[in-house]
Amino acid sequence: MASREGVGSWLEGGPGAADPGSGGARLDLPESGPGSLAPVGRRAVALTIDWVLCLLIARAFLGSDPLAPLLVFAAENVLLVGTLGFTFGHRLLGIRVRPLARADVGPGPLRALARTVLLCLVIPAVVWDAEGRGLHDRAAGTLIVRR
Repeated sequence: MASREGVGSWLEGGPGAADPGSGGARLDLPESGPGSLAPVGRRAVALTIDWVLCLLIARAFLGSDPLAPLLVFAAENVLLVGTLGFTFGHRLLGIRVRPLARADVGPGPLRALARTVLLCLVIPAVVWDAEGRGLHDRAAGTLIVRR
């Protein structure tokens, strides 16, 4: 069972608001630099870049269907994160998705699919644990780190 102290959200100022040193220490990650947890702001900007790009692609090729951008976003995430470990936004901001257990491989298609389904539901993405991982990353066994 998760304690209230172990789960934070954007309402509380994000991960590490109460304990700034908690970031990646529990996950055996460096405090800063390559391999450290990506900051929430950087992840939010990457998400915004991906969403705007998906909106443009959906409008250009799929018309004005309101679900089209979400479908393009889901396809982008499953394909790119599953094969390369990053989306366009992640790449531009120097972050990538990796499995929790191994730093030297990408998340793979099954983790990318699970992560994407939960990310598209939005709620898991705006609720974080004490390490700063969204519930979609926690459920998929992934984390977002700096490259």
